[in-house]
Amino acid sequence: MEAAIRPAEPRDVPRMLELVRELALFERAPDEVTVTEEHMRDAGFGKDPVWLGWVAEADGVIQGMAVCYERYSTWKGRRLYLEDIIVTEAARGQRIGEKLFLQCARHAVEQNYSGMLWQVLDWNTGAIRFYGRFGASFDNGWLNGALEREQVQALLHQP
Repeated sequence: MEAAIRPAEPRDVPRMLELVRELALFERAPDEVTVTEEHMRDAGFGKDPVWLGWVAEADGVIQGMAVCYERYSTWKGRRLYLEDIIVTEAARGQRIGEKLFLQCARHAVEQNYSGMLWQVLDWNTGAIRFYGRFGASFDNGWLNGALEREQVQALLHQP
């Protein structure tokens, strides 16, 4: 299977969301995906897009995707944040992830970003090995913080 990498288009969003759900299942958090097709489409292709992405297509079927966005670091400046690279299980081992990663890297260079960053679950040894092949470093000592929408709203209503 030879996959071609191309920019994601609005028509790709339903399949992209399927891949996101497949990733969530693999990461043992299938109920955490709450984004809708409409929201994902608007966030990528609407009036004020916040993400950009590429898909890997083979035989007319999207087998993988990469989604990125710009992040700003007060220490490093503009950086490309790789939100997800997802390759459907049946298509793994065919260098599709590598092609998607390299497309993100090309974009980072073209946009003159100071670098790329992403997160990997500490138990996902396959992903750690994958990124390690490119010479990636991994930080220890950082914890991810998050508040869900309901929590943010509750904060605003505290006395």
